[in-house]
Amino acid sequence: MNTPNFSVFDPAALSQLSQQFSQAFNPQFLQQLSHIADPNMFLGLNPSAPGNGGAAGLGDLGISLDPAVLEKLQAEYTQQMSALWQDMLAARIPAIADRRFSAAAWHGNPVYAFNAAAYLLNARFLNAMVDALDAPPKIKRKIGFTVQQMIDAMAPSNFLATNPVAQQKIVETNGESLTKGIAQMLADMHKGRVSQTDESAFEVGKDVATTEGAVVFENELFQLIQYQPLTAKVYQRPLLIVPPCINKFYILDLQPQNSLVRYAVEQGHSVFLVSWRNADESMAHTTWDQYIADGAIRAIRVVQDISGQDKINTLGFCVGGTILSTALAKLAAEKVNPIASLTLLTAFLDFSDTGILDVYIDDMQIRMREQAIGHGGLMPGREFGSAFSSLRPNDLLWNYVESNYLKGEQPTPFDLLYWNADSTNLPGPMFCYYLRHMYLDNSLKDAGKLTVDGQKIDLGKIDAPAFIYASREDHIVPWTSAYASVSLLNPKNPKQNRFVLGASGHIAGVINPPAKKKRSYWVNNGANNGTGKKVAVDAETWLAAAVEHPGSWWTEWTEFLSEHAGKQVAAPRKLGNAEYAVIEPAPGRYVKVRAE
Repeated sequence: MNTPNFSVFDPAALSQLSQQFSQAFNPQFLQQLSHIADPNMFLGLNPSAPGNGGAAGLGDLGISLDPAVLEKLQAEYTQQMSALWQDMLAARIPAIADRRFSAAAWHGNPVYAFNAAAYLLNARFLNAMVDALDAPPKIKRKIGFTVQQMIDAMAPSNFLATNPVAQQKIVETNGESLTKGIAQMLADMHKGRVSQTDESAFEVGKDVATTEGAVVFENELFQLIQYQPLTAKVYQRPLLIVPPCINKFYILDLQPQNSLVRYAVEQGHSVFLVSWRNADESMAHTTWDQYIADGAIRAIRVVQDISGQDKINTLGFCVGGTILSTALAKLAAEKVNPIASLTLLTAFLDFSDTGILDVYIDDMQIRMREQAIGHGGLMPGREFGSAFSSLRPNDLLWNYVESNYLKGEQPTPFDLLYWNADSTNLPGPMFCYYLRHMYLDNSLKDAGKLTVDGQKIDLGKIDAPAFIYASREDHIVPWTSAYASVSLLNPKNPKQNRFVLGASGHIAGVINPPAKKKRSYWVNNGANNGTGKKVAVDAETWLAAAVEHPGSWWTEWTEFLSEHAGKQVAAPRKLGNAEYAVIEPAPGRYVKVRAE
């Protein structure tokens, strides 16, 4: 590839740009900005339209804003913006407490400092407008989410013309950073997403998903991996892991030092794992019932057959936990109880509070999905990626726009972000069922409300001790929602259940190996600790009496698991058995299929 030659970036251009900003931010501009304070303009609605009920009313949507509150917000905004303007004219640098503008270049020029400070003021004002709205909670959350997306997108750090750090780098590199940035942007446009890591640094089965094992069963939905023992003796009862089908399984087996799979094997457990197929057109009509019967239940039976054990231990992560629990409830309706224990990691059973994801879920949006793919089709994995990135746009989108494109920096290799970019498709019928019956109707928690493959689902019939883990800063599965599973599972012996709360978020909280000695977790020795003591009534009551411990929750989990794993026996010399022969080495073919 031939790299074009760039002349040295002309500093005079920066000076001219600064003058243009100075001319733009004048008293007349301040008056224009004050128009933002009209909530009807802010929401793109006409206040004079019939039914809107006055200048500040949005009655048709059940939204209103007290005129007195509006006037107060306007006055505060105008006062603060005027103060910023006076500071800039006097060459005084305002305080800017935001990591996006922490570099010296933002503070070395009054114009750039003003630009950042004005942006932050506008952001505070818009968020204050949302907070002041009198609106139904769901509508208010959607408005706030949409406004925050706009705020984050319009940050001056996201644009070359208003980012002094990126401009300075162009000067320092004689234009090379601009060349690289454009090349990386074009490459990402071809991929259809923003690169978060150097994806060329990883290969599935070589750099990630490396725990030794073999595929011992496969059907149209999944491959079943059995892992090679790493100890001379193993616990008699094996562990079956059901990961989410919305992502690849190897988040649980990234590299040896942070692999939950390898850790469980090192503790002497015989580990099996479901590797879901990345849906293609041949799966366009696959249903939720098939994921239960031909997926989770089939995996349970194969593990029973290979291990020779009637009872096995099971673990479900995120959507995998919902699938696994539904499967166990279906089996319970058939008077079958194949498990000695159930572990759920950041999983929903009660969808009463779905957190920020609630902004994407309503009847109208689901109807649109049902019409498009509900009777056949695929939910593209790239849409999941976009949706999850929108939940933390500054961390998962805009900082990469700035570093990759504006600064021309090469993304650094990071196994977790490589996994995050390795998206999966889902069958449309299965996905639409999940959205409507779980997220919208919250039917899973109510005994008998759902029928799966001919059986009424009652989670209360799952008769086994449960270990339930949640992450305190989880924005996908709020920890209080995960805690609700405590009262749904094993109701005959609720004191056998154990709840553990970990620090950090949905992924980082789960992937926290003990050797790193990072983060912390909370347990409550008076409730939900598997010791037979009383059960806490609600999540906040539990947390109020919980004790924080440094390090990883994995040790708490393996202690629980070993209690239900039976005696130790000699590790098997071969994987599979006469009926289920080894098909191929782990991690298998299915996980290597990419959604692009």
